[in-house]
Amino acid sequence: MVDPIAQPYAETPREALEEGRLSRAYVDSVNAALGAEDIEAVRALVAPLHPADIADLFALVPEDTRGPLATAIGEALDAAVIAELDDYVRDDVLADMSAVEVADVMTRLDTDDAVAIIEDMEADEQREVLDALAPADRADIEAALNYPEESAGRLMQRELVAVAETMTVADVIAHVRASTDPATDFWEIFVIDAARKPAGTMRLSWLLTTPPETSVSDIMQREQTLIPVDMDQEEVALIFQKYGLISAAVVDGQGRLAGVITVDDIVHIIQQEAGEDVLKLSGAGDGDINEPVFSTYLTRSRWLVTNLGTGIISASVIGAFAGTIEQLVALAALSPIVASVGGNAGNQTMAVTVRALATNQLTEANTRRTIGREIRVAVLNGLTIAALMGTGTALFFGNALLGTVIAMAMLFNIVISGLAGVLVPVTLERLEADPAVASSVFVTMITDSMGFFAFLGLATLVGVSHLG
Repeated sequence: MVDPIAQPYAETPREALEEGRLSRAYVDSVNAALGAEDIEAVRALVAPLHPADIADLFALVPEDTRGPLATAIGEALDAAVIAELDDYVRDDVLADMSAVEVADVMTRLDTDDAVAIIEDMEADEQREVLDALAPADRADIEAALNYPEESAGRLMQRELVAVAETMTVADVIAHVRASTDPATDFWEIFVIDAARKPAGTMRLSWLLTTPPETSVSDIMQREQTLIPVDMDQEEVALIFQKYGLISAAVVDGQGRLAGVITVDDIVHIIQQEAGEDVLKLSGAGDGDINEPVFSTYLTRSRWLVTNLGTGIISASVIGAFAGTIEQLVALAALSPIVASVGGNAGNQTMAVTVRALATNQLTEANTRRTIGREIRVAVLNGLTIAALMGTGTALFFGNALLGTVIAMAMLFNIVISGLAGVLVPVTLERLEADPAVASSVFVTMITDSMGFFAFLGLATLVGVSHLG
């Protein structure tokens, strides 16, 4: 299933773009034309746009005008545009289309793009669309849906060129011309044996520069990177990045060629995974401004309730030293600073650790070395901040002992924060939990609690009478 290339798209008018995005004036013009129900004006405005810009336009207009916009532009809403739409925006657009119309769009998409659309549908909607597809297309999509979400099996496309190593270059050229859809983009030709197991690859440049009578077995590259169908898409992206791949063969459990993953899919995955990790650390859910309000509320409220629980733990530490705080008000003013700086130090280390785990830079082989490194960094940071804070406190309050206490507490908390920033994500990873999701809550709880405990505990040991 591929999108036919009817004609090159016209270049997006320069006046419609502002720093690479559709300008506000242009979007206002489209909204005005929609409000006036001037279909011809809408079509004239949209006609020159690239599919990616049309997809952006749907995300920029109000939700209640997406249906009318889809109706107005008619055939301009083709498979290329559907594939570029934001997930939530696409749901709005497809909601106004019949199962037959959706199926027609999907037949003109690569398998991976078609699967990306149908996997987000409700079960009954999925069945209606699948029933409207041709048997061959339906079989390809159903086979892909059987693989785990975010796996190579879901990501791969089945449109590829595979030949036997017994063929000659002339045979391959004839085979490609006779059996490959002209709209299918490919960069490599896969060589397979009689059992359809990958034997090697051929680059198109080799095909074009080699004498026709040359055997495929003489020019093919036998070493290749094979991707199991059940490999997580994040691991696939790391392999592409590490080995500089343009495409890679995907094999099933029996080692047979099942599909191909290309670098354009990987660019999307890298962007998606990087964004997901950042959003998970903040508890913001999908972080999509097109996500329904109630769905966003549920995601964020769960995270906030969890933070409330950990905040109560930190508050209980302060409560345990209520008597000490009552005797010296300065402690109440300084305690949040100790916790805040420690929290920032912990978040810095945590962000680096989560990224290192995601990119396979941090493994069991170098965990101890990494912990040692972060301790050294934390000690250096702690000494610097402790010196500044201790000196400032001593000068401001005219109390050298109070400055010493807060300096020691600051040093202690920053070192603990550095340890927590490494150990919490690593421990969660070992427990097969997503460190990007839960690390922030635990690190914040540890840094706040230990900051309050260190400062107020030291103040109690020294004695408030000596600090006052």
